[in-house]
Amino acid sequence: MPTDNTHTQRVLALAAQRGLLRASHLQELGIARVVLSRLTASGLLERVGRGVYRLPDAQGCEHESLATIAVKVPQAVFCLLTALQLHELTTQLPRQVWIAMPQGSHPPKMDYPPVKMVQFSGEAYAAGVEVVQVDQVALRVYGVAKTVADCFKHRNKIGLDVAIEALKDALAQKKATADELWRFAKICRVANVMRPYLEALGHGG
Repeated sequence: MPTDNTHTQRVLALAAQRGLLRASHLQELGIARVVLSRLTASGLLERVGRGVYRLPDAQGCEHESLATIAVKVPQAVFCLLTALQLHELTTQLPRQVWIAMPQGSHPPKMDYPPVKMVQFSGEAYAAGVEVVQVDQVALRVYGVAKTVADCFKHRNKIGLDVAIEALKDALAQKKATADELWRFAKICRVANVMRPYLEALGHGG
């Protein structure tokens, strides 16, 4: 049937354009989801997560799992260890992908990758978000200064040593200024916690 071929071509073209394709993208085009199943069964598409597909010859980028989450969970902002990894401020490879969601959110249902959700409210969620483009997918991630402040805020979850190392590296590599760090320390309400470390590094507020 010509319509089948047309649908196939449109879906494959969209997958090539977007990098990662969601089932909901097909609904916008008025194409039945069964087309995805057919294309996956015939090897023209590859399923990379629940409801997320890509072309089989698409190069799996280093941040593919992050792109999968960004497509499935638009509200997610990558934070803490995952943000440190994106900003190249840690040598650790987190076992889980850390995301921030607005207060009251439910954890996203993901087959893969494993996700660790932290709930932020108000300015602590909204401030300091940057957008990084990876393989046609926009990743929302907290900037360096906000991420360092978050690490101090959630030091019980990730370890105080990780937060201190991130602070030192951010300043040493000039990825954040002392002023930016103070600003987000106040937003995240950890100014008193961070003060002795900033002062020890010669950046008293």
